[in-house]
Amino acid sequence: MGILNVTPDSFYAHSRIRHEKTLLDKAGKMIQEGATILDIGGQSTRPGSEKISSEEELQRVIPAIEMIRKTFPEIFISVDTYYSEVARQAAQEGADLVNDISAGLLDPDMGRVVGSSGIPYIMMHMKGNPQNMQQMTDYKDLIPDLLRYFTERIEFMKQCGVKDIIVDPGFGFAKTIEQNFSLLSSLNQLHILDKPVMVGLSRKSMIWKTLHTTPEDALNGTTALHTIALMKGCHILRVHDVKEAVECIRLTRLIK
Repeated sequence: MGILNVTPDSFYAHSRIRHEKTLLDKAGKMIQEGATILDIGGQSTRPGSEKISSEEELQRVIPAIEMIRKTFPEIFISVDTYYSEVARQAAQEGADLVNDISAGLLDPDMGRVVGSSGIPYIMMHMKGNPQNMQQMTDYKDLIPDLLRYFTERIEFMKQCGVKDIIVDPGFGFAKTIEQNFSLLSSLNQLHILDKPVMVGLSRKSMIWKTLHTTPEDALNGTTALHTIALMKGCHILRVHDVKEAVECIRLTRLIK
């Protein structure tokens, strides 16, 4: 899954897209390098990010979805949003998946909208919201807590009519660096949920802070952790750098 941020403030500066040509060039490059899903987001959800309205998010993502659907009709498009209205309009414009960092907790209508649309749903683990989540890192026991959270949210979404669900453990969301690495070590335990697992590790602070570098210099560390995630049974990598992630997938597939 290639990340397309139509935002001015994503944590990784090189991922920000502000112009139509840049968007289509980047989407085309990602597809050529092997991306099978493009994830379009109109709001940064990094720790402490500024919340924007659903109206502003719509103004950013809907034109992007329309352009990509028209130019690359075969690619799978995911919309990265926790707003049900954005999800609804994105699905109408051809989005194939909804990627929600809040698992429906930030908008009570999300389950109904996704259930009605009939498209797959990616639910992520997070506590609180992007503005306060890093003050909410206390857990009784991290993995059992995540399993309880997903079990409850999966059941809720099923009751809303959502049929296809993917889980994302939420690296960097309401978790300390140490908890992120503990989660990666135990990632295979999420298979008890019997759902595909997506991970978003790409250039995150757990990498560059540990290595005392920057997001711009965190590609090698990202590839190292992608390898571990794949060995733990991850099904989807959400990435800024498609070529390197595809190479990682191709190599790890050969390990028996």
